[in-house]
Amino acid sequence: MPAIRHASFAPHVAPDARLLILGSLPGVRSLAEQQYYAHPTNQFWRLLGAVIGQPLADLPYGDRLAALRVARVGLWDVIRSAERHMSSDSQIREAEAHDLAALIAGLPDLGMIAFNGGKAAAIGRRQLPRLDGIALVDLPSSSAAHTVGFAAKLERWLTLRSAL
Repeated sequence: MPAIRHASFAPHVAPDARLLILGSLPGVRSLAEQQYYAHPTNQFWRLLGAVIGQPLADLPYGDRLAALRVARVGLWDVIRSAERHMSSDSQIREAEAHDLAALIAGLPDLGMIAFNGGKAAAIGRRQLPRLDGIALVDLPSSSAAHTVGFAAKLERWLTLRSAL
């Protein structure tokens, strides 16, 4: 089966964001539902809910996004579009990156950028200009395919609290 070109979503980032979380590219389920981290086995909403002290995984999608805005957390992807067969980041080919520098230039309160997984970090770090006063954090992927246990992921994700 040939790879299909997929495009990411618009950023969910308010101008007063303190924390920006960057994934790689939405998976097949997320693209079908037009929702970040829509696959039920993805641990993103549980992990980030623990960070901001909200039961995000239990909320309807619109309420999740509203809670992120209140917590001053932005959400986007490092890849604008890419070819990929299924949802695995290892299958991403011909990636076109987003203009992260332009986004960040409009976020005066930003104190931390966190990359959700190795592919996001590898591509995202290459796109960033030199940043003074903004911490860069590489997180273990929230994907269930990343087999590190939830407790170990959570320990790393909780470091994001320092940005809030």
